[in-house]
Amino acid sequence: MGEAPAFCFDNLQNGFGLKPKGLETSADVGDKTFVIGGADNDSTSYIGVKIYDKSTGKWVIPTVLGTKPKASKGHSAILLNEDRIMIIIRGSTPDDCIWFLEVDTKYVKEQRKILGTEVVAWSRGVRGDAEKPVVISGPSGVGKGTLINMLMKEFPSMFGFSVSHTTRAPRGNEKNGVHYHFADRSVMEKDIKDGKFLEFASVHGNLYGTSIEAVEAVADSGKRCILDIDVQGARSVRASSLDAIFIFICPPTMRELEERLRARGTETEEQILKRLQNAEAEIEQGKSSGIFDHILYNDNLEECYENLKELLGLNGSAPTNHKPSPKGIDLPLNHSVSKIDNKILINCETLELEKASKNLIALDVSSLKGGAPGRTRGLNVYALDSFSDGLNEKLS
Repeated sequence: MGEAPAFCFDNLQNGFGLKPKGLETSADVGDKTFVIGGADNDSTSYIGVKIYDKSTGKWVIPTVLGTKPKASKGHSAILLNEDRIMIIIRGSTPDDCIWFLEVDTKYVKEQRKILGTEVVAWSRGVRGDAEKPVVISGPSGVGKGTLINMLMKEFPSMFGFSVSHTTRAPRGNEKNGVHYHFADRSVMEKDIKDGKFLEFASVHGNLYGTSIEAVEAVADSGKRCILDIDVQGARSVRASSLDAIFIFICPPTMRELEERLRARGTETEEQILKRLQNAEAEIEQGKSSGIFDHILYNDNLEECYENLKELLGLNGSAPTNHKPSPKGIDLPLNHSVSKIDNKILINCETLELEKASKNLIALDVSSLKGGAPGRTRGLNVYALDSFSDGLNEKLS
């Protein structure tokens, strides 16, 4: 790690110290200087970002994607891997103090090409990892809903559904945030434009979609997210930054699927024929598109369910308790920051981090996963007595 005297908090290498309220931090990436702080271009409630292009001598206001961190009393900024900047926010809540501003990641590069403008993207940092979400698709009548309900019944504390968004009005006893997130069309259209949705579609004039935040909220609760979406939605999710398992449920034959649809007794002949036509197209895409990691044939429901559990690692002595929600990092107002390799060291005058009497916190960023427009997970946190502590006391 190097000797402690080589590092001085008053003269940071690859980092910038805390600034008084109203001042900004900056980081150089290539011929661009990213200035972070002050008011956001759209609102004074969020941290702003602007870019100075040294090659042209001009300032650029970028398109900012992802959920933005709220304006704060100050922050530290540390450049990581030339593609993102870690932001440590002063005076924030424990679960809201670590953010990443992506400036040249794969996601940002893709969005830059799509939008034709300069782009940056925010991602909130989270301690620890989360189980991969599970995307389940299949034609109507194939039994995917039944399979999902069986999973939820057997493992109620392990799995959770993401709540979809829609612009249609609530029906009957539908509750906002339970059955759907009911949204104004203008708000949802803006969020889609800002890259906050994994997938969306227009159905009978109304928008439906799965937001990144809805999926991340399930992971934040310590559960594994299940997404029940069609093939087109699965294609969009596959193209996103979400690391998920993709499973397609297929009927044994089209004749069997037709018999199941007719047995429902809920649809007209025209509707059944339409569903069968759509099913043929979905099955062809599901088998040949390369979207799905696994294809399960639902010839026998119990056998298909056992195969599904095996794919998810739930056969045998599977744990039934969900992981605890990731803990935040409780930082005092007065602290300073430096960087050593893949470790970010935070020097605190006083510290009450899980009742540890340490004066240093180390953030290990060597195992980061995910990223904008969702969470950045995999942060490991250590409490140290001093630089020579070796970064070997890991907090649970």
